[in-house]
Amino acid sequence: TVGIDIIRRALQAPVRQIAENAGVDGAVVAGKLLEGKGGSYGFDAQTESYKDLVKAGIVDPTKVVRTALQDAASVSGLLVTTEAMIAEKPEEKPAAPAMPPDMGGMGGMGGMM
Repeated sequence: TVGIDIIRRALQAPVRQIAENAGVDGAVVAGKLLEGKGGSYGFDAQTESYKDLVKAGIVDPTKVVRTALQDAASVSGLLVTTEAMIAEKPEEKPAAPAMPPDMGGMGGMGGMM
């Protein structure tokens, strides 16, 4: 069931990202779409409304979706069958040093207060 959960989350990722890019909470949009009102019911990010996307002329190219799913399945299949994985280690960048409180020995601005 872990694999099914991964696929479910992967399928929700595009609609969440589109909603976030439109300034709307992606989790709310994905949840509302999961309630289901037919296969063509969706979120129009331009008008921030829910509607029948086919009737509105908003169509997602099938090849793009199919390719994304095939690539995701291919990578996840490799991860399941591989005993090791090579990835870049994130670099920890040190914090910038604090500025000295007296401006490093420079003279103050006397008489200003």
